[in-house]
Amino acid sequence: MTASLARDLPQRALDMAGLGGLAFLGDPPDIVGRDPVLRFPRPIGEAAATAIALCGDAAAEIWRRRTRQRQRPSVAVREAAAALAGYAYLLLDPNEGARPADWEPEPGGWRAWGARSLLRGENASNAAVGIYRTRDGRWIHVHGGLPHLATRIMEVLGTDASGIPAAVADWDAKPLEDALAEAGTCAAVVRSAEEWRRHPQGRAIAGHPVVEVIRIGDAPPEPLPPGDRPLSGLRALDLSLALAGPICARTLAEHGADVLQVIAPGRLDRQPFELETGHGKRSTMLDLKRENGRARLEALARAADVFCQGYRKGALAKLGFDADRLAALRPGIVYVSINCYGHTGPWSRRRGWEGLGQAATGLTVPRMDGRPPRLAPCSVCDYLTGYLAARGVMEALLRRAEEGGSWHVRASLCQTGTWITRMGTVDEETAPAAPDLFDDLLVARETDLGRLRHLPPALQMEVTPPRWDGPPPTPGSSNPIW
Repeated sequence: MTASLARDLPQRALDMAGLGGLAFLGDPPDIVGRDPVLRFPRPIGEAAATAIALCGDAAAEIWRRRTRQRQRPSVAVREAAAALAGYAYLLLDPNEGARPADWEPEPGGWRAWGARSLLRGENASNAAVGIYRTRDGRWIHVHGGLPHLATRIMEVLGTDASGIPAAVADWDAKPLEDALAEAGTCAAVVRSAEEWRRHPQGRAIAGHPVVEVIRIGDAPPEPLPPGDRPLSGLRALDLSLALAGPICARTLAEHGADVLQVIAPGRLDRQPFELETGHGKRSTMLDLKRENGRARLEALARAADVFCQGYRKGALAKLGFDADRLAALRPGIVYVSINCYGHTGPWSRRRGWEGLGQAATGLTVPRMDGRPPRLAPCSVCDYLTGYLAARGVMEALLRRAEEGGSWHVRASLCQTGTWITRMGTVDEETAPAAPDLFDDLLVARETDLGRLRHLPPALQMEVTPPRWDGPPPTPGSSNPIW
């Protein structure tokens, strides 16, 4: 453990928040435990505890302003670290005929499709998702995680899936990175943290806090509504996909917000990511390519407080749902934008995923045996970005209540990854090797698929304990109304 990590954890949390340009609104929360929890040389458990504590801090401040009642949030580092891979701990005892596609049986229930293999650092079976060596001796992470993205990778490389590693070896790293971006698919050269800081995109986001809260319009102050939880009476639309945006919206739900997920027709799969992030939400289906679907979303947005989306920059503007239009449509809106590389700079419109955020910002761990660099054993950028965005939303709601205005909350996987690389290192060899050690944290609830065991919220609060009022919803099961 480095000397910086030997401090008491409340002070450590203050320091870590400060590295991201953030500050606690109340007394420093109680943080219990210490890294390493997961096998990784960065203090990602403590980073998660800090991000979750920042959410609790904002929720506690909202509660204090509404009721004058104080409470002190607390977070255990072990629970926070486990939360970074909550999808990997889902266990389902399915109803007859309700078995989700691609799930594999294991003793004691049904376990998510090989998700725990991610925790053990095993390779994905999809050759279009992997880290491969290039002709100039560099490594590049290609990520065709959706069929159309994989197809574009194979078109650029001129090969089928089985030939991707060999085809990558015929390219130099940076020209391939650019060629794949120009083709509208996903890849990032594996860089060191220092190399990322010198990169034009790294420099572009370097001066921004890890989550930005920007006033984008005028509106009268809106008092925080009454209720028995910090976000009671507040409405949030969730138009995001796995994982960061849905975690942001789920965090709002665990503090009492009415969260309505909006999905496109055909997005009915029930993969672990959807189950993991669906707690406490309702789900409706709208086709935003049709006029009546856009009209229904406009009606929902006019009565919403928060609009959360994780699309590539500019994608929703084509449909009329960018931040400026929403601020005009609904003065006082809190609009959330989450992307991979950041919201300014030459890469702000590039597509990206969790692994690419890690690869670009220097979170990957080099190996000396010729194998590809090692990613974190969890979705650290996604989850932390989601928590940080939720903190930004609550801060924006506090500002709206005080001074009015419409607000834009911006976060990105690479801003989060850069934040983590500033936190020092830990001796990962002292961490437990077996990911199943978190099974004792699981709780159970009934869902439409059967009995689901999952991780509960990691945050503890004395007066308004976080909770999810409902199970992950059946996709599209709610009408598009509040």
